Amino acid sequence: MELTGKRIGFAMTGSFCTYQAVLPVVKTLVESGADVTPILSFNASRLDTRFMRAADLKLYLNETTGKAAIDDLVSAEPIGPKKLLDLLIIAPCTGNTLAKLALGVTDTPVLLAAKAHLRNQSPVLIAVSTNDALAANAKNIGILLNTRHIYFVPYRQDNHKKKETSIVAEMNLIVEAAKSALDGKQIQPLMLDPN
Repeated sequence: MELTGKRIGFAMTGSFCTYQAVLPVVKTLVESGADVTPILSFNASRLDTRFMRAADLKLYLNETTGKAAIDDLVSAEPIGPKKLLDLLIIAPCTGNTLAKLALGVTDTPVLLAAKAHLRNQSPVLIAVSTNDALAANAKNIGILLNTRHIYFVPYRQDNHKKKETSIVAEMNLIVEAAKSALDGKQIQPLMLDPN
């Protein structure tokens, strides 16, 4: 599956420590010919952290995609009714967003974008990054693995000795996983050897 001309929503949530691995993927998607629309959770849009200032994130996304980020509920809602996207990528996807998505909660722009997009039976690709993936969020991953039109970027335990329940998606596999999701397939293997 080629990405040229594909309309891709690139939604970012507050796993701030993964931004440096995720942001180059946005550029790669654009260079692949995709029409990328950035979408930000409230936290990603507003919080300055030791990893990145919110204004710098928005500037990077705007300069890379040529579009201002969708960062409010009103702007996210038309994604479904107007069929604005072919694929929605959530990268990084925090445990909080993962849990809410599994339970049908849509109280952030990213979650509303996902709900709106899924109503069209279109693919959502999740690049999970959470310390509780193999604990409190394990059940939510299970729910989403068994949900139609939801796919995962392959993931691994990022530090199995010090953070036994933490997993992080292999962000450099987002583009390949996106192509598979557009074909309606889960890229394999899903679980990678730990670091």
